[in-house]
Amino acid sequence: MGKIIVIEGIEGSGKETQSKLLVESLNKMGLKTIEFSFPMYDTPTGRIFKDCLLSNNSYFPEKIDTLDPELVCLYTAADRKYNIKTIEKYLNDDYIVVINRYTSSNMANQGSKYDNSEDRFYMYQWIDKLEYWLLKLPKPDYTILLNMPYKYNNQLSFDLIDNSKEKRVLDAYLELAGLYNWDVIDCIDGSKEKTIDEIHKEIIELLKNKGII
Repeated sequence: MGKIIVIEGIEGSGKETQSKLLVESLNKMGLKTIEFSFPMYDTPTGRIFKDCLLSNNSYFPEKIDTLDPELVCLYTAADRKYNIKTIEKYLNDDYIVVINRYTSSNMANQGSKYDNSEDRFYMYQWIDKLEYWLLKLPKPDYTILLNMPYKYNNQLSFDLIDNSKEKRVLDAYLELAGLYNWDVIDCIDGSKEKTIDEIHKEIIELLKNKGII
């Protein structure tokens, strides 16, 4: 049976870049590896999610950030449920499946909408139960959070607005990392952003130390 490695982070954190680099490196090591990204916009459920919640002609008068979090979760969970058979085929063929955004992304983005910690924890548990227990999606073997606070024209800005979406989502991610024992890679060193290659090397070292590869 293969393994699932999930790469998470806020928008602009580099998770797509790092996911693809990881697949490339593991394949060069002789490990069968493939990458997926959710939502899968080129599939029926991904298109439904995009058309219903993200497009300018969305079926909902509200924007996605103001919709009921549980409602949003049903759309994203449906996309994973519809496409999971493809992923399971690779897992059954002993592939390492690298996923850019998974259930954990839902937890952070929807949980971040709640100021009260008890409400956030309820949201985390609700999503966990929905996707892993009711829909029986496979749980990741390993999750890495890229801790990139904010990027602006390739320059880091630490003047984050307290109520900004990015900061709230990152705070939720860090909270989840503690709850679920994810590894966190800091994408900054002091006041300097680490290079793509430096972050990639840290990911490889982490996976080696954990015995994942």
